[in-house]
Amino acid sequence: MGPSVGEPLFQPELLKRFDINGPRYTSYPTADRFHGEFSQQDYIEALKRTAKTGKPISLYYHLPFCPNICYYCGCNKIITKDHGRSAKYIKYLAKEMKMVTDVMGCSNKKIPVTQLHWGGGTPTFLSHEEMRELMHHTREHFELQEGGEYSIEIDPRRVSEADISLLAELGFNRISLGVQDFNLEVQQAVHRVQSVEETKAVIDWARKHGFNSVSVDLIYGLPKQTPETFKETVDAVIAMDPDRLSVYSYAHLPTIFKPQRRIAEDDLPVAKDKLSILANTIDQLNQAGFVFIGMDHFSKPDNELAVAQREGRLHRNFQGYSTQAECDLLAFGISSIGKVDNTYPQNLKTLDEYYHAIDHQQLPTMRGLELDKDDILRRQLIGELMCQFELDTDEFAKNHQIDFDTYFAKELPELKELEEAGLLEWQGRKIYVPTKGRLLVRRVAMAFDRHLRDAKTHARYSKVV
Repeated sequence: MGPSVGEPLFQPELLKRFDINGPRYTSYPTADRFHGEFSQQDYIEALKRTAKTGKPISLYYHLPFCPNICYYCGCNKIITKDHGRSAKYIKYLAKEMKMVTDVMGCSNKKIPVTQLHWGGGTPTFLSHEEMRELMHHTREHFELQEGGEYSIEIDPRRVSEADISLLAELGFNRISLGVQDFNLEVQQAVHRVQSVEETKAVIDWARKHGFNSVSVDLIYGLPKQTPETFKETVDAVIAMDPDRLSVYSYAHLPTIFKPQRRIAEDDLPVAKDKLSILANTIDQLNQAGFVFIGMDHFSKPDNELAVAQREGRLHRNFQGYSTQAECDLLAFGISSIGKVDNTYPQNLKTLDEYYHAIDHQQLPTMRGLELDKDDILRRQLIGELMCQFELDTDEFAKNHQIDFDTYFAKELPELKELEEAGLLEWQGRKIYVPTKGRLLVRRVAMAFDRHLRDAKTHARYSKVV
């Protein structure tokens, strides 16, 4: 069901009222529920179960190297200019791939893949030779299917047209560009100076070399930002005509992410200005014809994300929103998280630990989680709300052979409160998130998060808005 006619997405009173910390639900249960009792053997058993299905899968490679540090960044990264380190890493990724596919019993046949993502760090830190080598090893074990999503994160300061041409040749058809903000004062405050011109050049090269989709990442709430300066950034991005935009709220968590300690808290915009920045951005994107997909994602109405949402085919995974069916994800490299059968395995976080495990013929599993029946049920429910903004409770109950009101008896009082606040509506037996509640869909999803309720802690999460 579409948005209510004329109802604005931006509702300042609601946003102020629900200005709390909460998960982003790229997975359910969330990664902070993972534990060290999940073993390599648990991962092995899950890989064997997944192999039996024969279904296409998704691949993720974590490429952690960056030549410079960006102070806002919360990723697991390694700051270096030594390319010998990435050359070694590629060789270990190849070993990890072989170990995983051997466990799956796929040494003689390639596994079909419909989605691949290189994230980081800065994936384009790799030399051309290293990129070719990694894709060569990937294609030794996996077969990239026609019509799949093959994406890579790009730092526009670090690429030439030759890089973009090579990526197209290797099979990539989507790029995501980090921009964050074009204002020089803001860029200096976060240690990432990047011009409009070099960013536009990358987008032009991507079009020239046949990429299907160009996405741009922005962050609001950074130091020195004002509603006026960020408006200029958004206008500059709109003029570049990307297919998708992600507009993330900066989460200042210096106790968790050490680089953020270099950001002066006094330079961060006050709550009122941060809300104004969001309001302006939504207005600008709306006027430019972009549609709100969910959370922090916007796309052109003819983009496959928007089409998938209208047709009820939108999904959510560790990389955000996707058109690909809810397929299993094999993840390679340090700290990467997979989704394999009913488990989430996560790799060791440091290079030394990762190399040591592989040298000893061990899968580099650090921790993980095996989902029970309740987790799987709630994962589907939260996914439906995050992607479609509605849930047919009768159909859901029938599919899972439960009585909805009995099963979610503990949740119903909280749903009533959210209904009274305007974050959701009941339309017969359907839960519907109206337009004014959609920026806060995370808050609606939190009502169904059993682990969150049991733990009663929201402190380590980013703000909902």
